[in-house]
Amino acid sequence: MQVEAVLFDLFDTLVLIEGGETFYEPALKKLHESLTQNKINVKYDIFKRTYFKVRDKLYDQAACKLEEPHFNVRVAQTLKKLGHRNVKHEIVSEATMSFASEFERYVRMDPDTLPMLSRLKGTYKLGIVSNFAIPEWVLSLLDKLSLSDFFDTIVISGAVNKRKPSQEIFQKALQAIGVDSSRTVLVGDTPSMDVKGAKNAGLRTVLIKRRPVVIDSLKSGVWKPEDADDYCEPDYTIESLSELVALLKEC
Repeated sequence: MQVEAVLFDLFDTLVLIEGGETFYEPALKKLHESLTQNKINVKYDIFKRTYFKVRDKLYDQAACKLEEPHFNVRVAQTLKKLGHRNVKHEIVSEATMSFASEFERYVRMDPDTLPMLSRLKGTYKLGIVSNFAIPEWVLSLLDKLSLSDFFDTIVISGAVNKRKPSQEIFQKALQAIGVDSSRTVLVGDTPSMDVKGAKNAGLRTVLIKRRPVVIDSLKSGVWKPEDADDYCEPDYTIESLSELVALLKEC
């Protein structure tokens, strides 16, 4: 069946994260610095330890429904746990964006992204389906990289409180672009989330396999579900985005 739409994962698909998860410590320190500047005083080591306890508990609570609470929730709950109740939303949001701004220093666009999207735009409807708990920053990043105008829909987990591999997040994207799942292809880098979720929603799947699949534990910076080691076979595999244009014509 002819392809009419292509949905993309964002991180490590269209944009690359340099150094894996080395960003997490400096990003968390920037978050802490923001709080300190707003007169919320707690030693970094204590804040860090409490933050990870709160974050992992939130992940455990959200895992069964594959939900994605906004990053602000974990910051606010960490502060509450440390005795700082009723912190202004503006202070929490500023701290969250400090984390994101530091993370941004580790993000770069794949050199094949712009040429590939330029060739697909106009032939296919295009969308992004991304797991990230700070959706407003993702939209800002896409604007900075001059990517926003390529896409007919952008669905970020933190904005819809659903994360891959849930079917719901893909269904929201399909509804927005108005294309049936059978005529849509998902391009992503993680079999257990991108491929599994898209296949369950009825999409065909393309795995971009630049490197061996790394399974992250709940203690890592980027959460993946407990069954993250369940490999899901993609319909197609590519090694670079430059291969995608020709592949889509054969699907």
